[in-house]
Amino acid sequence: MFRDRQEAGQKLGASLQPLQLKDPIVLALPRGGVPVAAEMAKALKAPLDLVIVRKVGAPGNPELAVAAIVDGDPPDVVLNREIVEAYALDDGALRVLIAQERPELERRRTVYRGKDPPLSVADKTVIIVDDGAATGTTMKVAIRALKRRSPRKIIVALPVAPPEIVDELAQEADLTICLNQPARFRALSYYYGNFPQLCDSEVLDIMALAAQARGGRRNAGEGRRSGPHATDKSRHEA
Repeated sequence: MFRDRQEAGQKLGASLQPLQLKDPIVLALPRGGVPVAAEMAKALKAPLDLVIVRKVGAPGNPELAVAAIVDGDPPDVVLNREIVEAYALDDGALRVLIAQERPELERRRTVYRGKDPPLSVADKTVIIVDDGAATGTTMKVAIRALKRRSPRKIIVALPVAPPEIVDELAQEADLTICLNQPARFRALSYYYGNFPQLCDSEVLDIMALAAQARGGRRNAGEGRRSGPHATDKSRHEA
């Protein structure tokens, strides 16, 4: 489907350009979403930033998320209430679990941002980008946290995801765009000709190039978009 993440970002950017967006800002889920988002930001002439999410695992089962912390000022904690109830976790137990993960969130923030604060999303059209979504869990957490920060609209942009995950995300976001929705979803790498694992230094290089291309400007640009791949929340709920 895609030669690499850059081509996926170019195709997503092209699908967004025909829609008039008010003050767009592109937020990437690192690491894989960064090269996709960088191409989109370039196409839309929009600022690029990261949305950093750290999962909080359940006791004895770290792969099962009871919550997630989303970087911000201050960070947002999003609870998975079904898992919290299943494990009968009270507020004290949750605070302990969350506190254990904060150092890793802060480490990632330091690596990716240094001392720079995240861009404000208040009254902006926020486009959250990843290189694909198998379960959509991280994307859902990001959406829920960013809703608390008063954006104008939240758009999810993905190269590939299962159709049922796209439907779930369409209930969370204002607009969901996914270019490829295979009925029988395989590993993400299957949909890319070249799908290398990215390291932190590559993320930093991409972010630096994006900032340099915009001359250090932090204001949102404008773009245009429409097309058959969009799932509008209002149409989904109708």
